[in-house]
Amino acid sequence: MSQKITVIGLGFVGLTTALGLAEKGHAVIGYDANLERGSQIAAGHVPLHEPGLETALAKHLGAQFSVAVTLREAVRDTETIFLCVGTPCSEDGAADLSILQEAIHQIVDVIADDDYRLLVIKSTVPPGSTAKTLQAFLVESAGARAPQFGLATNPEFLREGYAWGDFMYPDRIVIGVNGDRDWVRLAAIYAGFDAPVHRLTPSEAEFVKYLSNTLLATLISFSNEMSMVALRIGDIDIPRTFNILHQDKRWFGYPAGMASYVYPGCGFGGYCLPKDTQALACLASTLGMKPDILNAVIETNHRIKMTAIERIAAVSVPQHVIGILGLSFKPDSDDVRDSPAKDIIQGLLSRGYERILAHDPLAIANFAAAYSFPITYRNDLDVLIQVADVLVITTAWCDYRDLRILAGGKSIVDLRYCLA
Repeated sequence: MSQKITVIGLGFVGLTTALGLAEKGHAVIGYDANLERGSQIAAGHVPLHEPGLETALAKHLGAQFSVAVTLREAVRDTETIFLCVGTPCSEDGAADLSILQEAIHQIVDVIADDDYRLLVIKSTVPPGSTAKTLQAFLVESAGARAPQFGLATNPEFLREGYAWGDFMYPDRIVIGVNGDRDWVRLAAIYAGFDAPVHRLTPSEAEFVKYLSNTLLATLISFSNEMSMVALRIGDIDIPRTFNILHQDKRWFGYPAGMASYVYPGCGFGGYCLPKDTQALACLASTLGMKPDILNAVIETNHRIKMTAIERIAAVSVPQHVIGILGLSFKPDSDDVRDSPAKDIIQGLLSRGYERILAHDPLAIANFAAAYSFPITYRNDLDVLIQVADVLVITTAWCDYRDLRILAGGKSIVDLRYCLA
């Protein structure tokens, strides 16, 4: 069903959003505080380079899309207002939400009727901003009229130079809402798109956006750090080695794609990753370079295990029976070298936990031989579940997927985030 929509801010994200929603049949009014930019768009000129927007503007201007001269005109008759304004960095690196807050304040100030308006934050804001800052600011600005305004988040995943295609053919649509009313409205707006639409909390939606961007930034910086290591080593054709790296089947999802690595757990182990990461960091250091990313990878792999121990301690006492589920460093393997379970069990023992039971479909014998821990091993998973007070998943074996049902309400610490 077509809706009346306003888009505030007609830059790269805002203009793409406005024209994309117009393309899907919605009646869209755009507004930009930069009146010169607004007048250019109203005259049929796209004031930035973005393939596809000129054609879309020529198609929809005066029909599904128009440009308002004033903010009051822009929001007067619309139901949903998308905010696509800047959130630049402050001097200390924090996101500056002042432009966004001023836009919210002005919108509330110019709306005189009692109709319900949904304000949708499409600007990129740090996780928790809507719930902890913007919602309170909206309530303060609206006063007694606060119930007539809803607030939701709908982050964009647009690449400059490919924005039109990214908007029209998204791989996923993320919506952060607090209630059914706002969800129904936004789900209807995106009903014409062929993509999964995910309902999340506002903070979750904001976090997904930052997951995406910070991962990309990390991959770029990792690649650059590796190029600097290669330069120090010498006799390495950097483009050729990276192009061969890209031939790894895991980039293409076979048999388990890179997504399986970009997922939280309780650390990496096995024979290869720990020793190779440490060896390359050591080599770079001997060549006079400080490999910050590699060193951070090693440190983070240590800290996540300490965090895992804290999570267990938060729901237990040393007198409890702790059931450790998974001893191999990954499922479908009996390799226990540098298994996260080793460090976690060691940490629990050092805290006075003496009643530890352990299970693994394949690796019990190898683990017992490799580490002389004073713990009890159980081949029968059902018996362990029955005896343990707290259950801890340290390896994402399929055998543990139904643990919530089998545990009967017992405390579970899912360190692999693998339970349904």
